[in-house]
Amino acid sequence: MKALRVADGMVGQIRAREAAGLIVNMAKEGKLAGKAVLLAGPPGTGKTAIAVAMARELGRDVPFIAITGSEIYSAERKKTDVLMDAMRQAIGVRIREMRDIYEGEVTDIHVRWTSNPYNPYQKVPESVRITLETKDEKKTIEAGQSVAYTVVQNGIREGDVIQIDADTGRISRVGVSEKVGKRYDVGEAEVVPRPSGPVLKKKEFVYTLTLADLDEIFMKRRGGGFFSLLFGGATEKEIDPEVRAAVDQQVKEWVEQRRAEIIPGVLFIDNVHMMDIEALSFLTRAMEGELVPIIVMATNRGITTIRGTNEKAPFGLPLDLLDRTVIITTEKYKPDEIEEILRIRMKEEDIKADDEALALLKEIGGATSLRHAVQILSIAGVRARAEGRDKISAKDVEEVKSLFRNISDAVEYLKKYESELLK
Repeated sequence: MKALRVADGMVGQIRAREAAGLIVNMAKEGKLAGKAVLLAGPPGTGKTAIAVAMARELGRDVPFIAITGSEIYSAERKKTDVLMDAMRQAIGVRIREMRDIYEGEVTDIHVRWTSNPYNPYQKVPESVRITLETKDEKKTIEAGQSVAYTVVQNGIREGDVIQIDADTGRISRVGVSEKVGKRYDVGEAEVVPRPSGPVLKKKEFVYTLTLADLDEIFMKRRGGGFFSLLFGGATEKEIDPEVRAAVDQQVKEWVEQRRAEIIPGVLFIDNVHMMDIEALSFLTRAMEGELVPIIVMATNRGITTIRGTNEKAPFGLPLDLLDRTVIITTEKYKPDEIEEILRIRMKEEDIKADDEALALLKEIGGATSLRHAVQILSIAGVRARAEGRDKISAKDVEEVKSLFRNISDAVEYLKKYESELLK
């Protein structure tokens, strides 16, 4: 399985992309349990892009959650809870459910109004009568205040094709009937044919939630106590472990009943070296659980101190975590790869440049970093437009380069004025 030099906006890093492709295949075969992936390399070498590409390759509806190592620290929540919540956001549950629904084209609608109990001069919906028609049947439905409110808020009118959940009263507009609708390219509802069959029918709905979504739903059902009843707020910022256990049990039952399937997503932790030993130990234990996403970590550190300890280790990670990781390294881009990436950025930002300017930008990218070259490109584009030109020249690049410092220049500046700067 060979990676193309340029594909889907990705350039170079052939070896790393081929390795990531094998990891995706391992995940699809269910052989990545208890392991994680570590992307290690200098800044600006495409580590995040590779992680995103892995999530896309895993398929539709696969969750992708990106956090940085420093995000787990909060005065309101424990870092282990933040990590657990991120992991559960990265696990999808595709649920299949048969529902009784009323479906058809609205051929008649009448909303009854009544006085607002808190303001007699204001009218509010009281009930609604809707006539739905399919190619085979016509049916009139009487519904209460909640459905009437939804009809008014969504602007349901004659000619709309709608679905009404028989149990909850939830209304969704499918589109506008082709008998009355007109086709517009922008700004109008989709034109759909009038449904066939009976108005009241059973229909399968497929929707995807994450474990974190289900945690929130179960938490609301359980209620938030007296404070919630008075003020409508939740008394807890963290999800109770009992709630998560109940969600896990419910999901397992749905899977056994073939009503749901679990979709392990990707949790991408950038700058993982910023996490301390407690968080890293929690992550190591969590990787051995049953419901775990594909954990992809990234770092640009070499041998450095593990936060919260005095020990040094490769990438700033403890050895027991490194033993459970598959390590993929990235390398600095070659000159021709830098040029290709710059061309892609120029196309995305609608910037034109002459050959001399592009050659100079390529030289800057090789001498400093790709990110610095891209920043120079963007600013040079602004300069050219400000002077009424649609193409960047080498002079624009030289001028911008002289105004802005790269990291090496900044370090030299600090050394020069070290005695005059505050410490």
